Amino acid sequence: MDGNLDMNKSLPPTPRAVQTPELHFRDDPEVCHPDGLYPKIVSPTVMEVQNGEGLERNIESLQLQPTTHDRSSKSMVQGKTMPTQRKRRLFLIVLLVVTIAVTIALGAGLGKGLKRNSSASSDSPTRLPFNTSTPLPKSNAKPADWRARSIYQVLTDRFSLSDSSSPPCDTTKRQYCGGTWQGIINRLDYIQGMGATAVWISPVTAQLTETTGEGEAYHGYWQQDLDSLNPHFGTVADLQALSSALHARNMYLMVDVVVNHFGWAGKNVNYKRLRPFNHERFFHPYCPITEEDYKSDQTAVEQCWLGDETVELVDVDTTDPFVVQTFTEWIKLLVTVFAVDGLRIDTVKHVQKSFWPGFNSAAGVYCLGEVFDGDVNYTCPYQDQMDGLLDYPTYYAAINTFRHPNGSMSTLSSTLTAVQNSCRDSTLLGMFSENHDVARFRSLSNDMSLNMNMITFSILGGGIPIVYQGQEQGFSGSDDPANREALWTSGFSTKTSLYTLIASVNQIRNYEIFVYPQYLTSSTSVIYSDDHNIALRKGQIIGLYSNMGSASSYSLTLTGVGESKPFMEILACKNSTADAKGNLRVSIQQGLPQVFYPIDALNKSGICSL
Repeated sequence: MDGNLDMNKSLPPTPRAVQTPELHFRDDPEVCHPDGLYPKIVSPTVMEVQNGEGLERNIESLQLQPTTHDRSSKSMVQGKTMPTQRKRRLFLIVLLVVTIAVTIALGAGLGKGLKRNSSASSDSPTRLPFNTSTPLPKSNAKPADWRARSIYQVLTDRFSLSDSSSPPCDTTKRQYCGGTWQGIINRLDYIQGMGATAVWISPVTAQLTETTGEGEAYHGYWQQDLDSLNPHFGTVADLQALSSALHARNMYLMVDVVVNHFGWAGKNVNYKRLRPFNHERFFHPYCPITEEDYKSDQTAVEQCWLGDETVELVDVDTTDPFVVQTFTEWIKLLVTVFAVDGLRIDTVKHVQKSFWPGFNSAAGVYCLGEVFDGDVNYTCPYQDQMDGLLDYPTYYAAINTFRHPNGSMSTLSSTLTAVQNSCRDSTLLGMFSENHDVARFRSLSNDMSLNMNMITFSILGGGIPIVYQGQEQGFSGSDDPANREALWTSGFSTKTSLYTLIASVNQIRNYEIFVYPQYLTSSTSVIYSDDHNIALRKGQIIGLYSNMGSASSYSLTLTGVGESKPFMEILACKNSTADAKGNLRVSIQQGLPQVFYPIDALNKSGICSL
């Protein structure tokens, strides 16, 4: 999301239409009408034209003039009667020809797909509509298939340029820096090298074009035109090429989408620029969301506006039948044209829950919702409305646990249990330790061991892992916009300690999924916990995590391993054997995380040279 982030108590401290003569439009011709996706053209009847004032003169000169409309009666101004039947026939013939010509001209602009008002207003940018594009082969990805994926989140504008150049990018200016979909294609080897099997990209729709006091819409969350693409990122062909390139590697494409709002620079919203909802009737009246609303007024959270007077986030009325129908058709089209495998949905809690099941069903792919809240009891019920959620409750517990030695392992343990008990299916939640909306972990703690524990935990902790671009390079930007650094400044190194760590942890997870598919639906169990350490088992993988930091080295006995067998610690490639009671003696060096896997299951895996 972009605008005023709802930092509530759960957060950690720290166009114009062509004027057509002789045609009646139902209501304003610049406004889409709930009776249909286009204003309905109603030809005048014989009785309407028989008494039209001035028509006698027009027929005699074989010219047609624009008529005057009375909106209250929806009829022409009455006048003289036509003098002869011949003139009436001649008039009707001319009228028919003009009507056919106008209809053909209008129809030429409709194209295929969604039939929605797409005429451009005078102050609109060049559009890149995708509703006439030939779809790619359909994605066969089901929501359950996403359990096996490891997601790499790309902030499209800040990932890679089409020509692979490395221009400066000042995050404080909040402006476009040049990243494109072609740039992502160019760097797929880099992404796949970390073991990622899916790529989440920024919203693709056309955005607010002004440079505002809060910068430009480089992030993609200030959309103004659902049916057109953001030209800064590329063309329809470029986005289809990215989808095809990912599928050729057996990787998935996840597209970020926004339903809750449209962006507007400043006050006095010109609704005609907000396509296809180009009238204020499709939006909630203005009211700002307050901090108190987050505590006690869910209706205000859903109906009032995010943003501020610099950039208003105009809140869509998602209870309006036309809005619901339009979003349903739009998401079907987006998924179809670009063979999208999954969606990340922004600002979910700002839309009434009843909207989401129909939207999720219409999309027909995995939907991962953002409910920006750390309260399990508030967040988990949203999974009754869509496939999955970003696991903010676990995120908040984890960063407060791993950012310093005083963090509470017991709170992390209880949060993991609560999420598994309260959410409908915790294996479909997205686990993360950084994203574009929160401060990077290294801005909270510069200790590399703590950073490694946090990343390893977020990949193996239970849900679908998500790594945000730049984590692998050790980026340390704090809150927005500092956490939106250009990745090309790193040189795309594949040798950093965090890149290799992510690759190793993803490797053992991907291998486990291959040899032990039950892993995907297994719950995560806490097998050991003390003040500074926690050991989790999911499937055959045991992860041991510490918040002691890089200055600490010590030994401990892991109880509850349950089997007397040899294990390989796959990050350091050292083996150890559990005793007859299923206890495993381990030595922790510099507070680093450890990942144990049964040696007999690693035969011919290539992991640790086995």
